Amino acid sequence: MTAVTTEPGRAPSVPRDAHVTFLGELRAEWIKFTAVRSTPWILGVTVLVMIGIAALSAWSFSFLLDNPEETGGAAAFPADFDWAAQAAGAGYIMAQIVVAVLGVIVVTGEYTTGQIRSTLAAVPRRLPVLAAKGVVVTIASFVTGLLGVALGALVALPLLSSHDITLDLSRDGTLLSLLGAPLYLVAVALFSLGVGTMLRHTAGGIAVAVLIFFVLPMIWPNLAPDFFQDTSPYLPSIAGARLMEGVDPDAVLSPWQGYGVMLAWAALALLGGAVLLRRRDA
Repeated sequence: MTAVTTEPGRAPSVPRDAHVTFLGELRAEWIKFTAVRSTPWILGVTVLVMIGIAALSAWSFSFLLDNPEETGGAAAFPADFDWAAQAAGAGYIMAQIVVAVLGVIVVTGEYTTGQIRSTLAAVPRRLPVLAAKGVVVTIASFVTGLLGVALGALVALPLLSSHDITLDLSRDGTLLSLLGAPLYLVAVALFSLGVGTMLRHTAGGIAVAVLIFFVLPMIWPNLAPDFFQDTSPYLPSIAGARLMEGVDPDAVLSPWQGYGVMLAWAALALLGGAVLLRRRDA
């Protein structure tokens, strides 16, 4: 063990070989993430919202199947439509809002309070800080999405049981649809983390995330020139949603190709955040 000597009239100095390991930085980031009391509550409420949306979706599907003369019934959907899986994972649409906000504020919150200066002083190389934050938001978003889908399935299946609809995990595409929601939320969180690191401003980061994941998908495909229709499948939210949609021969991207595109967007955001984190002062 290295002893720290103190000369009269001088403050203790930190040994030159002292450094923070990545595991230590990861532990510190997890403590900072969970120390805010509102964070567990927000994630817990997000799971409840996902369960509620799953129940509402299952009830809607049941109503549709019960009233084919009014709604078109099962004929209004593809023959291979996975009713149970789609109902269980429907809550990801709302969950991505929370995950995007958390991805932004996990870094911008430190800039707001000034705590980032202490963090970067402890880890001068800086990039381990971003990596540790990425691990934390990945775990939080994946577990939140997984719980929401799993509990959503438990609530949705009884509402669909009158139509002999079950959740068959051996069916092609079912497991992917269920895991697609938490994987999608991970990509949303990482993209938002990169944006927050670049902008260092909470409101600005959230605005960009909302623009990318909610506004553009509604506007971009409906613009007149063919360029917008041709490129819309490559928007992060549309591409990532392919995981939940399953195999579609008419789709431009396969489910994994779509998720790869979404991860590429997240990687670009994180790369931009990493470059600016290294170059700018805290």
